[in-house]
Amino acid sequence: MKIHISLKSVKMTNKLIDKASGVTVTDEVITVFNEMKVRKAQPNEDEKKKRKKAVLFCLSEDKKHIILEEGQEILTGDVGTTVEDPYLHFVKMLPPNDCRYALYDATYETKETKKEDLVFIFWAPESAPLKSKMIYASSKDAIKKKFPGIKHEWQVNGLEDIKDRRTLAEKLGGSSVVTLEGGPV
Repeated sequence: MKIHISLKSVKMTNKLIDKASGVTVTDEVITVFNEMKVRKAQPNEDEKKKRKKAVLFCLSEDKKHIILEEGQEILTGDVGTTVEDPYLHFVKMLPPNDCRYALYDATYETKETKKEDLVFIFWAPESAPLKSKMIYASSKDAIKKKFPGIKHEWQVNGLEDIKDRRTLAEKLGGSSVVTLEGGPV
């Protein structure tokens, strides 16, 4: 028995799923993204300290909105003071039994140059409830559409996939990445 599915029907199904989730992205989430994306040429010390290094986004309690998760952020001013290693601190922020979306502002060096890139992360651990995984997966396009210009996207299904900084380095540029967050890869 052969099953024939056209690309058009797959695209139609994806649109239905997006609309089926009915999840919207709050203005606060869009503002945070825009602040992280735009870098001022000459920021003052206060602006540097308040700049977000990493943030987590979650679904509102009614599961209708993607919101900024309160208190789940790293500011660049925290790095070196209250946060020793921003990448490891970020990994520890991820809930072990539920899904999240995240933006991580990765600072790294390749053999040629220093770079900073935003990475969109979809955290969906195996231990998360099935219903949570389904609604986060079906709502992912809603948030991605609000984040134009993201070069790197990463779906992570457990701590084993994310705890080693080399995995992020591979996503950013493979073997050409020599340092991540100031440390060797």
